[in-house]
Amino acid sequence: MREIILDTETTGLNPAEGHRLVEIGCLEIVNQIATGAVYHVLINPERDVPDDAYRIHGHSTAFLADKPAFATIAPEFLAFIGGDRLVIHNAEFDMRFINAELAKIGHDPIPSARVVDTLALARRKHPGAPASLDALCDRYRIDRSRRIKHGALLDAEILVEVYGELLGGRQRSLVFSANERAIRAAGTLAVERRLRSAPLPALLTEAESSAHAGHIKTLGEASIWRRYEERGAEKPAARLVAT
Repeated sequence: MREIILDTETTGLNPAEGHRLVEIGCLEIVNQIATGAVYHVLINPERDVPDDAYRIHGHSTAFLADKPAFATIAPEFLAFIGGDRLVIHNAEFDMRFINAELAKIGHDPIPSARVVDTLALARRKHPGAPASLDALCDRYRIDRSRRIKHGALLDAEILVEVYGELLGGRQRSLVFSANERAIRAAGTLAVERRLRSAPLPALLTEAESSAHAGHIKTLGEASIWRRYEERGAEKPAARLVAT
């Protein structure tokens, strides 16, 4: 299944107050594995960048002045995300800005049904625990040392790892047969028992073997040892056993 990990940076907190997008970062994943396909763009917000926003992402008004406006990049952005599911941390924030920008160019909004909010996933999985991206990196021991400032593409890269952990951890891509899953669920491990092509040489001396055989004769034909010898003479086939 194709999904798009997405993050944005903005000039402020609310598009209704005139704030705009300044950066979009997207990574393609298929079955929770990054494919290497990336979409990243810096955007001219067509307004000033307040100091508070600049301190977060480091994109100044002057730096963004020669970047394309959202209307210019919208076709390639929409082509990259296609109709696939979007995975976003604190999705309500990013989607308000994306849909506000789409409204400005007369495009239909992206429905919430297409969006997975990893913030909501984290709060369900770890109720009462901090659920910011930094907190989840610390919980799952994901390296965030590069995250000196917020950046849409960098945060999307980190979110790929966080999303994987929220869905079950680093072994989520392993696929087991129905029989193996049943054995693992019971707390056992499936192993194949193989027979040796030739028995190991006995460590007993001839005298010890002779004394043992003499003792067995005294036990009688109905002894447990006789039944053990009879079963040992049969050669069982290799099979899958639970240990």
